[in-house]
Amino acid sequence: MVQQNKPKSARKPTKTNLNDKDMNKSLVPTDTTHADEHDIPVPPPLISSYNDQIRPLLDAVDKLRTLKVMKEGIQLPTIVVVGDQSSGKSSVLESLAGISLPRGQGICTRVPLIMRLQHQSDLTPQLSLEYMGKVLQTDEAHVTEAINSATQEIAGKAKGICSTPITLIVRKKGVPDLTMVDLPGITRVPVRGQPANIYEKIRDIIMEYITPEESIILNVLSATVDFSTSPEGLLEKVTNDDVIIGLGYVCVRNRIGQETYEEARLEEARLFESHPLLSRIDKSIVGIPELAQRLVHIQASIISKCLPNIVHQINTKLNAYVDELNNLPQNLSSVAEAMTGFMQIMGSVKESLRKILIRGEYDEYPDDMNMHCKARLAEMLRGFSELMHSKKKDETKLGNFLKVEIQVLEEAKGIGLPNFLPHSAFITLLQREVKEISQTPAEFMTKFWGYVESAALSIIMQHSDNYPSLQSSCRRAAVNLISRKKDQSIIRVKEIVQMETYADYTCDSQYLSVWNRLMSHQDKFMNIVEGKSVQVNTGKKVTSMEFEGLGKVDLAHLQKYKHLAEQAFDMKMRMMSYWKIVLKRLVDSIALHLLFSIQNLVNNELEGEVVNEVMGPYGGGVERMLEESPAVAGKRERLNKSIKLLEESKDVVSKIMDRIAVTE
Repeated sequence: MVQQNKPKSARKPTKTNLNDKDMNKSLVPTDTTHADEHDIPVPPPLISSYNDQIRPLLDAVDKLRTLKVMKEGIQLPTIVVVGDQSSGKSSVLESLAGISLPRGQGICTRVPLIMRLQHQSDLTPQLSLEYMGKVLQTDEAHVTEAINSATQEIAGKAKGICSTPITLIVRKKGVPDLTMVDLPGITRVPVRGQPANIYEKIRDIIMEYITPEESIILNVLSATVDFSTSPEGLLEKVTNDDVIIGLGYVCVRNRIGQETYEEARLEEARLFESHPLLSRIDKSIVGIPELAQRLVHIQASIISKCLPNIVHQINTKLNAYVDELNNLPQNLSSVAEAMTGFMQIMGSVKESLRKILIRGEYDEYPDDMNMHCKARLAEMLRGFSELMHSKKKDETKLGNFLKVEIQVLEEAKGIGLPNFLPHSAFITLLQREVKEISQTPAEFMTKFWGYVESAALSIIMQHSDNYPSLQSSCRRAAVNLISRKKDQSIIRVKEIVQMETYADYTCDSQYLSVWNRLMSHQDKFMNIVEGKSVQVNTGKKVTSMEFEGLGKVDLAHLQKYKHLAEQAFDMKMRMMSYWKIVLKRLVDSIALHLLFSIQNLVNNELEGEVVNEVMGPYGGGVERMLEESPAVAGKRERLNKSIKLLEESKDVVSKIMDRIAVTE
């Protein structure tokens, strides 16, 4: 933590915590202003003594930042400066860079400020700002004005904040080779001109930068905060190290008033040499030069540690983008290429439809149960069969059994022999039965073809996804074709149903065997109807009877129809025997019709329908495939840019890795 500038008499020590999340280390610079009058030599320039291996590492990471590789999700080791508002963050950065930064009341840093410090032998400093695609040259005298102007352009003239960064490049003799990010100071209570959620917005910006494991956190705190006294509390804390802070503390004194940076460093050295308490702090954790040296070496160490993972991330991203680019549709340049592409699409569509609708394969959709079409269609047919068999009046209700049969027989009376079962009565009864189920097959056709349409459109849209102009024609053709198929099926099943009303015919031997089995209970039935059957234990007359497929049925109401009961029973048993065959015949015929229709749809009709649609007056022809969709074109452009960026980044990292390998 570093204390904000104050009058000399009031200056307290300042502590800064540098936390590398990956290494679980912290570093805290502490600023004190009090100094004795002893003559102490001016400390050396801030540039740290490091070998030729460190600078190339920093240059490589800076090149990656310049390439904006972090936009591709690849994190770079970064020193992130955080702290409360007015805690002295900017003062520490000024001391490290040897330049003045914006300061004042409230939030001075309203956007992330990326400071890239680079030592150079030239005595003339070179400063520049980069933001929002612009590059602005400036100098030490005007850098504060330039930063304020850029901040207002990004975040407005009020006191709001924004996550869009400004990059300040400082090439100057004596500065440490560091790249740091200065973030807006934490403020919990908004003041005039600040949004009500200022704390949350600052928190979100800070979390964006400190969340990556590669981040090195420089936590700046005023020495007047979290210390019982200063400098007594400061000495106790940095000596005992009661709080685990990872990389430790560094105590620093910031520049005061009109001091030059050289004068400030001289005063800092005197303070930590002569103060009765502060002089007891180990010299390895005091002073801006020590802070600079630690930051340089920590940054270089983290970079070396992260390089292999950066290489892995770049290669992984690069391979993924190349694969994605290769999977994009080929840029078609001629009608011949377009025709070839069109035929390939149709071939893929037909093969996928054969798999799911005809052969029952679903390897293309292992987890999408709705696209396991043959199984789903079989389920639909089973459900249709069950529904058809359930379309039966409730004849077990009191007084219902044989009611319809008796009514039909009474209406079929004529001059003739008694007990003769008229054929017209059976046909009338059959027509009534068929009418009750006549709408069900047509409704099933609508449901069946609706499912086939959704599955077919899913396949077509998937295989033509890269050609939206073609996709609409294919979709329209499929919808029109399946709509006609549905209408044809409805007409067909209505004919099948209607045929059952014109004649009663079957060559199925099961009819007679079932009828004979049912008729074997006629004598028992007539005994009950005529009142001849009594219960053994009670002597009461039996009034009900168990029937195959119907359960227990009440017969008491039939005693007044004794003269027709026998004929009605016979007709009922004939109808029950024959109706089983009718239902089976209907379901089987409809199932065969649908299977045949699907075969024709996939193998013969769909391709011709699509060709006619594409080549028709509203289809535009395959030439439309030469027009790449804006979405695909945009994606291709983005992928090419990302691939170029990653290839350049890979080259940068490869060179530094090769250099490391050689030096080792």
